[in-house]
Amino acid sequence: MISRYFGLQKLNTTVRQEALAGLTTFITMAYIIVVNPKILEAAGIPLGPSMVATILTAFIGTLLMGVYAKRPFAIAPYMGENAFVAYTLVKGMGYSWQTVLGAVFISALIFALLTVLKVRSWLVTAIPNSLKVAFSVGIGLFLAFIGLNETGIVSLGVPGAPVQVGNLTQAPVLLSLFCFLLMSGLLIRKVNGAILLGMLLTTLIAVPLGIAKIPTEAMSLPPSLAPILGKLDIAGALQPSFFPVIMTLFIILFVDTMGTLIGVSYTAGFLDKDGNLPEVEKPMLCDSVATMTAAVLGTTAAGAYIESAAGIESGGKSGLTSVVTALLFLVALLFFPILTIVPACAYGPALMVVGSMMLSPVKDIDFGDLTELIPAFITIALISFTYNLGIGMSAGFIMYPLAKLFAGRGHEIPLGLWVLALLSGLFFVVYPYH
Repeated sequence: MISRYFGLQKLNTTVRQEALAGLTTFITMAYIIVVNPKILEAAGIPLGPSMVATILTAFIGTLLMGVYAKRPFAIAPYMGENAFVAYTLVKGMGYSWQTVLGAVFISALIFALLTVLKVRSWLVTAIPNSLKVAFSVGIGLFLAFIGLNETGIVSLGVPGAPVQVGNLTQAPVLLSLFCFLLMSGLLIRKVNGAILLGMLLTTLIAVPLGIAKIPTEAMSLPPSLAPILGKLDIAGALQPSFFPVIMTLFIILFVDTMGTLIGVSYTAGFLDKDGNLPEVEKPMLCDSVATMTAAVLGTTAAGAYIESAAGIESGGKSGLTSVVTALLFLVALLFFPILTIVPACAYGPALMVVGSMMLSPVKDIDFGDLTELIPAFITIALISFTYNLGIGMSAGFIMYPLAKLFAGRGHEIPLGLWVLALLSGLFFVVYPYH
């Protein structure tokens, strides 16, 4: 029955393969359970309840993605947006987290309406193939950079040399390199579940070395959600002075969710012969509902996670992968202490490996056509070097039509791309740069 519902036979996959992929995705992105609440704590959102809101948002959104959209994409609160809310909107500009969450809810509601009206899918089909490739490659490099930084293989440098090699004599860094080589070797040998095996073995080695700590208890009841549940201030967010914040959140979320879906779908081979994702409205609607749910629960915007690529590379092809990931998030409510065992030296290399696998579509860019190459380059470079998906993707949407106009080929620009370029221009106008 499960196999028939998710069409496993048609997709040439099995329940075991999908379960393994779901487990891989979960372990690769389980860090969000700890990291998201830590970031939002800076905004005044209590740590314990925030952890519960993070888990429940991931569970509801990912389950919806699996059952309704039937795609192997996991959903969770976005990294980047949480820092934007905590450090820019709340700490920097002085807004309350309740009002900001109200703005997040309004943005998601607009998303949902645009999705139902098929405006979002119309815009997605207007994205040229070279930018879709650039999204995939840019996300891959972004993932790889996160992994390199989390493991300490690459660290922050000094003015004039922003990044530098980390201390390769430290045990966690050496173990990260071992994990990367182990995963690479297993993948080359075509071992099933190579990424997951690499993470588990590295974690086992990390425990006796003191890099990973075994918790004092394996299970615990989750903290109460009451302090943040339903505390969003929609009325406050509807004040005219708050319009730039809603606009900024809307554009960031619009670009991030669309770019992530297209980028991961390209890597997974889900796009059709025209380069479009069939029934794209379904995963987009899941993103919208997940973000509205997140705001009500007390956390920031949610959407499809780039770490979903890890599960897809492990064989995930159907919504069953997402269902397994969702159920594991739910289980995490009770077994949260165990999840803290997995160290950065175990999940960081997984991001590096997955990132490397996402580079292959770059060959599909027409390097002989500068009107295609330059916008793709700008997209990839700014996603990677600004540490911000939204900035890179928005820059690509602006550069593409400009390049075509410079070449006297304005007739090649679809109307939907002009709309995306306009939205991207507004993004750069209202974006808070301080």
